[in-house]
Amino acid sequence: MATERAGTWLPEAGKLELGSCCGPRMLSPERLALTDYEYLAQRHVLTYMEDAVCQLLENKEDISQYGIARFFTEYFNSVCQGTHVLFREFSFIQATPHNRASFLRAFWRCFRTVGKNGDLLTMKEYHCLLQLLCPDFPLELTQKAARIVLMDDAMDCLMSFSDFLFAFQIQFYYSEFLESVAAIYQDLLSGRNPNTVIVPTSSSGQHRQRPALGEASMLEGVEASLFYQCLENLCDRHKYSCPPPALVKEVLSNVQRLTFYGFLVALSKHHGINQALGALPDKGDLMHDPAMDEELERLVVRSRLHRTSRQHRAQEPGTFGFHRRDKLEALERVPSASAPTPSPYRWEPRE
Repeated sequence: MATERAGTWLPEAGKLELGSCCGPRMLSPERLALTDYEYLAQRHVLTYMEDAVCQLLENKEDISQYGIARFFTEYFNSVCQGTHVLFREFSFIQATPHNRASFLRAFWRCFRTVGKNGDLLTMKEYHCLLQLLCPDFPLELTQKAARIVLMDDAMDCLMSFSDFLFAFQIQFYYSEFLESVAAIYQDLLSGRNPNTVIVPTSSSGQHRQRPALGEASMLEGVEASLFYQCLENLCDRHKYSCPPPALVKEVLSNVQRLTFYGFLVALSKHHGINQALGALPDKGDLMHDPAMDEELERLVVRSRLHRTSRQHRAQEPGTFGFHRRDKLEALERVPSASAPTPSPYRWEPRE
């Protein structure tokens, strides 16, 4: 939902639909069938209204100078543009799917030069970058993202920006889903699943006994078809964000067995899942952001002009032939220039 455009109002639908990073979305018949309250809950409108009112009350003295209507206009424009999550508390940036996507996009745009320069950073250094945008960002999430990249390697190993970013995207955006996936994986690995399962790939509907407790833990990971069957049910049962089931099935259909972190790596590298999430560009375009490059170039030029102007003013001759810089240094050596001369007059209260 992070977009540079405001929401699109569709008169025939009577609803406001915020677009994705790739542009506004058309309202599907399923969404049109929602009641007003269901729509507001699905789009988390009340979350933004509550946050807007809280900010209004906290800054009412400053806001009163230019009006409440202008404040709400700028607030919701910021929500649509995805800049509303900058420097906010973690509880807010993870409150809605749109906030999460906006934070991912902001992190990419702010620190894209790390990858462009080819710098490799440690997990702690990436966590410091995250804290520049969200001061209370939890270390645990950063560690989990780094573990997807490093697997069994030491956590102080260096990682490229692109590897960390796509792993972080999966871990951050789908954090609740992955917690449930980890629990399911452990259950399957330890044998805490039904004794008899139907193999989805079997056309005859034959039954297969799952490995006994202890036998599964000795094998490499779990059976992919059984794992997908559990994840499919998980997606149906829960309302929080999860990858599209069809893409999850595509990931798991290429292997017979896999480990939990093997599954996470496959998710982080899947082109379709990245597109479905819509926060980041494709890996090939990760270092390209023409709009940001143009803005940075303007800032660099402005900084150079400002520095040149200051140097020029410092070298201009003063009234008595001093350069400004020499004049300042001379004034600092004069006692009366750095400290005011005590006045001979002293005020005393009248008796």
